Parts: sequence; structure tokens; C-alpha cells
Amino acid sequence: MHPTKLQAPGAPTTDERRKMVEIAAYFLAEHRGFAPGGACADWLRAEQAIDAMIEDGLANQLGSDSAHRADVTEGIRNALKLGSGLSDGSAPHSERS
Repeated sequence: MHPTKLQAPGAPTTDERRKMVEIAAYFLAEHRGFAPGGACADWLRAEQAIDAMIEDGLANQLGSDSAHRADVTEGIRNALKLGSGLSDGSAPHSERS
């Protein structure tokens, strides 16, 4: 087995991680009002936030096969609101109920 292919048990796959980063980047863009010119910064911040969640074991639960996409999306949104994903610590401007 190639060393770069090793993965911790229960850790999200590369594709699952990418999907989580996409969701997180969207919510970060939403938080800044979708102003133009911030997509790259949103993506990098999302990668950092998701990688931190993976290290903490939070994303392992969010990315499990039994989770529904809506649950994963809401879990990532909540983790970003509660964690360091949003630099000023505030919640996104628009809330969905």
C-alpha cells in the first residue's frame, strides 16, 4: 500500500473531505455576503476548518455513511459557528430554519 494512501480508521475519504470543504466554503462565503473576490480565501479557510475538525474527530462523525447530506451540512454549519471557522466568531448573517 502506498504511504500517501494510508488513512486513519473512520476518517473521511478524500472525496468526503472535499465535499465537506465545499459546504464549509459556501457558508463562509454566505457569512461575508457573497462579496466578489473572496472565493480562494473562503476555500483555504474551509480547508483549515475541516482539517481541524478531522483532527479533533468531529468530521469523522459528520462524514459517516449513515449521515444524511442535510445532517452533514447542518453539522458543518454548526461547527463553523461554534468553532474557529468564522474568524470573528459571529454566526452567518442569514439563518435557515
